[in-house]
Amino acid sequence: MLSLISSYAAIIASIWIVVGVYVAGRFYPNYSHRKQFCSELGATGSPTEKLSPLINNYPLGILFCLFGWHVLAFDDASILINLVAWLVIVHGIGTWVAGYFPMDADPYIKTPTVSCNIHSWAGFIMLLSLLIAPLLVVFSESVSVIFRWFSAVSAGFTIYFLVLLAKAFKARKHAGVYQRVSYGIQLLWLSAFSWVI
Repeated sequence: MLSLISSYAAIIASIWIVVGVYVAGRFYPNYSHRKQFCSELGATGSPTEKLSPLINNYPLGILFCLFGWHVLAFDDASILINLVAWLVIVHGIGTWVAGYFPMDADPYIKTPTVSCNIHSWAGFIMLLSLLIAPLLVVFSESVSVIFRWFSAVSAGFTIYFLVLLAKAFKARKHAGVYQRVSYGIQLLWLSAFSWVI
């Protein structure tokens, strides 16, 4: 049973986060999915500070780690695929850390707390892990040429929307949209990877 769940864990996680963020947002008065970051649902002092990590970060971290473990269990996996598996596990651990250490209520604060700094570094590591993973797959002969191209395109679109996210954050306008799109692309790639692997 655990093996079956772990094989589909990446796809489950992708669906879970959409539902989890939506549900948490319903308990946060006037929360804007367009303007606000997902992490603001678990920010210090937010109405969903305790709820959001319970229904999002902690179960998602388990799912990511389960999928990484599933890939590592392959006897014939290449070094690159094993590295991808470890990156997914790192992503899962980062998800836990980001949930345990909440960001500050104001994402534009000039002097963030220690908790917020840890949260930000965890988020950065999460971002990098699922940005490096598809780039490694580009050079892997364990998957089809089509999926290697898909991995390259996914990484490219992720970077593109991250640039738009940085601009939106600076302009304080619609940052939530670009965060969700860029992360959504990463999760779409991970789900596709779980399907082809």
